[in-house]
Amino acid sequence: MDCAFSLHDILHIGKSFSFPGDPGTYTSVLFRYILFKPFEEEVMIGKIRRSTTDGVWVTLGFFEDVFIPASYLQFPYRFDSTENCWVWEYNDGDQTHNLYMDEREEIRFRVVQLEFRDVAKREGEIGEELTMKVIGTVSEPGLGLLSWWKQDNI
Repeated sequence: MDCAFSLHDILHIGKSFSFPGDPGTYTSVLFRYILFKPFEEEVMIGKIRRSTTDGVWVTLGFFEDVFIPASYLQFPYRFDSTENCWVWEYNDGDQTHNLYMDEREEIRFRVVQLEFRDVAKREGEIGEELTMKVIGTVSEPGLGLLSWWKQDNI
C-alpha cells in the first residue's frame, strides 16, 4: 500500500536484554505510528511552512511534504521577494487588495495529486522505501488562507 508512515511518539522504553553469543540487544518499545494517505479531492487544513518562487510548502504537523505549485494559487498572484511570500491580488470590483500568504498562517487546500518517489536503499539492504508528496490547490472559492473567508458559526 502506498502511504506515508511517521513515528508519532514513544510511550515506553523497557529494559534491554542481550543473549550469550548474540551481539545484539533486544528492547521492548511501545510507540504510536501515523499511517497517512489522503484521498485525491480531499480538502485539508495545514499551516504555511515556507514559500519559494515555485510555490508554497505546507505542514500538517505530522507531515511536511505538501506542496502547492504557483500555478495552483488564487489568480491573479505574484511572488513578493521582499516579504518572501505569495500575494493574491484580489479585486473586489472597486479596488485591488493584496492578500499575503505569510508563514505559519492556516491554509485550506484541496488534494489534486499524490506523488510517490522510490528511494533506493544502500547496497546490501533489502527493499525500497516509498516517500510521498501531496500536491494541493487553492485556486477555488473557499480555499486559501482561513483568514480570507468569512467563518460562520455552525
